[in-house]
Amino acid sequence: MSIKAINPVNGKLIKVYKEDNEQLVIRKIEQTHKAWLKWRETTLTERAALLRSLAVNLKSRKNELAVLMAKEMGKPLKDGVAEIEKCASVCEYYADNGANFLADKTIKTDASKSYVSFQPIGVVLAIMPWNFPFWQVFRFLAPGLMAGNCGLLKHASNVPGCALVIEDLVKAAGFPPHVFQTLMIGSKAVAKVIAHPHVKAVTLTGSTEAGIKVAQQAGSLIKKTVLELGGSDPYLILADADLEKAAQACVNSRLINNGQSCVAAKRFILVKSIEKEFIRLFKEKMLQKKMGDPFEADTDLGPMARADLRDELHGQVLANIQAGAKCILGGTIPAIKGAHAFYNPTILTGIKKSMPAYHEEMFGPVALIISARDTDHAISIANDTSFGLGAAVFTKNNALGQEIARTKLQAGCCFVNSLVKSDPRLPFGGVNQSGYGRELSEFGIHEFVNIKTVYIA
Repeated sequence: MSIKAINPVNGKLIKVYKEDNEQLVIRKIEQTHKAWLKWRETTLTERAALLRSLAVNLKSRKNELAVLMAKEMGKPLKDGVAEIEKCASVCEYYADNGANFLADKTIKTDASKSYVSFQPIGVVLAIMPWNFPFWQVFRFLAPGLMAGNCGLLKHASNVPGCALVIEDLVKAAGFPPHVFQTLMIGSKAVAKVIAHPHVKAVTLTGSTEAGIKVAQQAGSLIKKTVLELGGSDPYLILADADLEKAAQACVNSRLINNGQSCVAAKRFILVKSIEKEFIRLFKEKMLQKKMGDPFEADTDLGPMARADLRDELHGQVLANIQAGAKCILGGTIPAIKGAHAFYNPTILTGIKKSMPAYHEEMFGPVALIISARDTDHAISIANDTSFGLGAAVFTKNNALGQEIARTKLQAGCCFVNSLVKSDPRLPFGGVNQSGYGRELSEFGIHEFVNIKTVYIA
C-alpha cells in the first residue's frame, strides 16, 4: 500500500510514500512507549530547553516548510511562513510557562499536607488534518512533550511530507529517539492503534463524523479523547457596527487558508438595517483578494487541498441555489488552464432554515448571508446550529458585545470586533458537535495528565 502526495495546483504527483505495515506500526508504538519510560523522568528544565531548540529550528526552516505546505495542500507561501512562526511561538510558550502549569498545587485540608500533582500519562495518539499541517500538530506536540508524554502522529494522507518532516524537526532539536513518531497509515488502520495497550489517549482534529468514530473506539476502551471538530461559525453584524472594519475582518476570516478552516467565519448574520451596505462592502473586499499560484508572493487565495473536496463544495453551492439561495458572487469552478482544485470565492444570500447551508458546514471559500430582524433574532440564529466552535459579534457598544460573547453565544471561542483565531495563551475548543476538551493555554496541557491527589495524614 502507498500514500500519494498530489499537488492541488496542477494535480501532478509529488511523491509516493510507502505505508507502514501492521508489524512496523506495532514496533513504533512499542518504541515510543519505551522512550516514554525514560522521557517521563526528565526534568521540566530539560524539556523546556529542547522545546526552545525546536522553536529555533522551526524559525530557521520556515521558508522551506512553507514551500512544502504550498506543494502538498496549496497554502500561499506567506500564510505558510506565518504558520511556522506560530508553531515556534507555541513551543516557546510552553517552554516559558510549562513548569508553572505543572507545578504541584497545595490544597489545605485536614491532612498535614495535601496537594495536586500533574503526572504524564504515556503515549498519546494524534490524528491530525491537512488544513494547518504544522500548527494542528504543534499545538498538541508542544504541551504534550512538556508534560512528559510521548506522541504518535497519524496525519492526513495528503500531507505525508509534512508529517515526516515534523518528526525530523523533533529529532534535530535533540529530543531522545522515538519520543515522537509518525505513523504512515490510512484511516482504516487507526482503530488497532487506539486499541494498543501502550496508547493511553487520543486527540483528533477533523470532521464531526471522524470524531464520533474515534470517540466510540477510544470510549469502549476507557481512553480519554480531546476532539476539535467542525464548525459553522456565526459572525453577527449589529446595527451600530463599524461596517468597513467588520467587512474586512469577515472577508479575511472567510478566506483564511483558502476558506478551509474549522474556525473560519461561515455564517454572516446581518441585522436588517445594515444588510444592504454590508453586503456591498463585503463583496467589494472579496473581489480585492487575488486567487492564484500559492508560490506567488501576492496570492491571497490558493487552491483547495484536493479536487474532490472542491467538487463536494461546488455540489453544496448548487444544491442551495436550487433551494432558493441567490449567488451574487462566484459559484463556479474557474476556467484556468492547468488548474486543478481552485474554486472561485462565493457569496450566497437569502439563506433560510429550509436550505442545506443553514445546517451544514461549507469548508471552502463560500460565505453565507442570513438576515436577522434585530440583535435578539441574530443571536437566536447564531445558536440555531449543531456546532459550537467559534463565534464573533461586531458592534461599537463594547459592553453589549462582551455580554453577547460571554453569556449569549453558545460556542467555545467568542470574539468581539475581531475574527476568531487561536492563541497559545488562550484555551481553544468547542461545544456540541464541534467537540470537547481544550487545546492550548494551561487548560490544554492539563488535558493529558494524571491530575493526582496526594494526601499525607
